[in-house]
Amino acid sequence: MKYLFLAIISSVFVSAILKIMNFKNIDARKAVAFNYISASLLCALFFKPDFNSINLSFSTLFLILGILLPSGFIIMAKAVKYAGIVRADAAQRLSLFLAIIAAFTIFSEKLNAFKVLGVILAFISLFCLVYKSSDTKTGFKGGFYLFSVWLVYGFCDILFKEISKLGGEFSSTLLISFLMAGLIMFAYLFSKNIKFDIKSSSYGIMLGIFNFCNIIFYIKAHQSFSQNPSLVFIAMNIGVIIFSVFVGILAFKEKISKINAAGILFGILAIAVLFLV
Repeated sequence: MKYLFLAIISSVFVSAILKIMNFKNIDARKAVAFNYISASLLCALFFKPDFNSINLSFSTLFLILGILLPSGFIIMAKAVKYAGIVRADAAQRLSLFLAIIAAFTIFSEKLNAFKVLGVILAFISLFCLVYKSSDTKTGFKGGFYLFSVWLVYGFCDILFKEISKLGGEFSSTLLISFLMAGLIMFAYLFSKNIKFDIKSSSYGIMLGIFNFCNIIFYIKAHQSFSQNPSLVFIAMNIGVIIFSVFVGILAFKEKISKINAAGILFGILAIAVLFLV
């Protein structure tokens, strides 16, 4: 359970850094590019991946992940632009639906009455937590990018679970994915003629440290609960939202509705039910 908790805390730090960057008007695109540099260095330093032991049958895995990681950020930025940050964040969280389907199909998790109850409680919690009243209509572009966010983040969750099945070899695959993601992100920035600066680079390095911890602990959590991926998917998604809500209240003086508060209770109950199964 410790890896799951550490993954959630690391993810909350990532969200907090991105929020601070938004307040300081720091270009997140540049920070995300440098984030992959520090994440790659940490992966190489701590795990010392042996590239000679890489199973080439998994090459498709790190190629797809290397493309999806930076693409997810770019698509998220577009979704925020055309549909708003509330709907974009909701689309990302609702990608849990894809991960849950994968848990009981691709990863062959056994279904029982308690797990059905846990999943139902999780989605009630999720809808309550992401709920915010809005009269703004979403156009075609907004709808397209929201669907893309839902799809990309759902597939990333599934791919991280797949990587966890590699055992000790996962670090090599992850390092290649980080390097690919960094190359794609820098290529994107150069194509837009975007100039770099020390502030965004510094925040990017810091972001990469917590992003690395988030991904590593998330994969370790999947390895610890290898027969119960739905617990990891649900606890990670809902746990991050719940902790982020408390950080928002304490650090950023944000307010929540009664529906959001109910979502926290349903979320805790869902995780408890799945953990005790």
